[in-house]
Amino acid sequence: MKKTHFGLVAAALLSAFLLAACASTDGLSTQSSLNTASDYAAQKALSRVTPASAPWPREDWWTTYNDPQLNALIEEALVESPTLRAAQARTRKALAFAATTEATLYPQVNGDFAINRQRLPDHGLTPPPFNGLWGTLYQLQATLDWELDVWGKNRAAYEDALDKARAAEVDAYAARLALSVAIAQAYVQLDHAYLQLDVAQATLKEREQIYALTRERNAAGIDSRLELKQAEAALPATREQIEQLQEAIGLARNMLAALLGAGPDRGLSIARPVAELLRPVGLPSAVPAELVGRRPDIVAQRWRVEAAQKEIAGAKAAFYPDVNLVGLIGLQSFGPAGFLSAASRMIGFGPAVSLPIFEGGRLRGNLAGSNADYDLAVEQYNQLLADALRDIVDQLTSLASVDAQHREQAQALADAQEAYDLALLRYREGVGNYLQVLSAESPLLVQQGLEADLRARDLEISISLVRALGGGFVTPVAPVAIAR
Repeated sequence: MKKTHFGLVAAALLSAFLLAACASTDGLSTQSSLNTASDYAAQKALSRVTPASAPWPREDWWTTYNDPQLNALIEEALVESPTLRAAQARTRKALAFAATTEATLYPQVNGDFAINRQRLPDHGLTPPPFNGLWGTLYQLQATLDWELDVWGKNRAAYEDALDKARAAEVDAYAARLALSVAIAQAYVQLDHAYLQLDVAQATLKEREQIYALTRERNAAGIDSRLELKQAEAALPATREQIEQLQEAIGLARNMLAALLGAGPDRGLSIARPVAELLRPVGLPSAVPAELVGRRPDIVAQRWRVEAAQKEIAGAKAAFYPDVNLVGLIGLQSFGPAGFLSAASRMIGFGPAVSLPIFEGGRLRGNLAGSNADYDLAVEQYNQLLADALRDIVDQLTSLASVDAQHREQAQALADAQEAYDLALLRYREGVGNYLQVLSAESPLLVQQGLEADLRARDLEISISLVRALGGGFVTPVAPVAIAR
């Protein structure tokens, strides 16, 4: 009898497998392949602009600018920012979903207890003398349902969810890096506004002195009323510029407060920056070979590629039968009498097989979609890698340009300052005119403003290079912890 029973089970499984073969995966495959850093020629471009060798950025890279206030702002943001807390919540949600999918790998056991008061129909299936009577059905049972996952569909779904959780975890670090960079860049803009304000205030003081001198010369009959009005008109224009820079300072403080996740009042307590570029900007010697493990956006996308590959495995496994082991054990009786006796017991156990036979192309469509998702993830990874190398070369190219501009600007500023001093001296001594002072002042103001611009640009490039190099991120070795 047992041999007959197991023979029927084996025959059912074999028939299910053969019927499932009606849905074929022929002609369905991926079309994209992952590139490596060596597939992108970058050595010549890097050799043209690479400065002195330097280590990879530290995780607390902002401390290298020697500004305690900047350190405190970024550390505050890393704790208080809603943006980071949202990224952490997304990670927890992804981990929770991975835990949910992992549960499908194990047997599911449920218990039920029910009391059902009912009237049996007169002309139903219940035989006399019970038909037409009221009664109470007592039922207590435990059920077992275990999908054996013969083809690895559930395992693939779990690993897919786990890879996406890993990607979400790296995304949280990417959000951390983006926030710290945004704060540092906004801080540099605040510093830039203060430097420009210094120039404007010094210009106002100088123009007030020139205006006083012009009034004296006008009273003495040396200058006409035209020169006096020209000197007077320069004052409100400079005050207007000062107001504009005060506005820029206020807006930069508001931006910093928002990045901290605080209200505008928090920005009022932010003092003038003192950040400096204390060391030459350098590049690690291992670029681009190690870049794929240092950029969080690239690492996260690689996990998404892995997840897409698991989705393909799950889509292929769906072409084959699902095999479940099901069973139940419990007690059932019509009325309380004898409910707990052995005569009320019920027991059932056996395999259950479900299989796709005619599904109208749904399985092939699902697999084709999974293949396309994989190709999309791969090409996005490849583009990220290309963009990352371009990003680094862009920052180094800008760095070399700013260094050259610094040298030229220093000489131009010295020449403009000397020309202005001579014009002002001649004007004070009565041998020059106001037009000469104006002509000499214009290039001096340009060079003073450019000096502030280049100082800010230096800091911006160094911060952008830190971002391009991954901001101290290193690929975690330990797997993510699954929420329980």
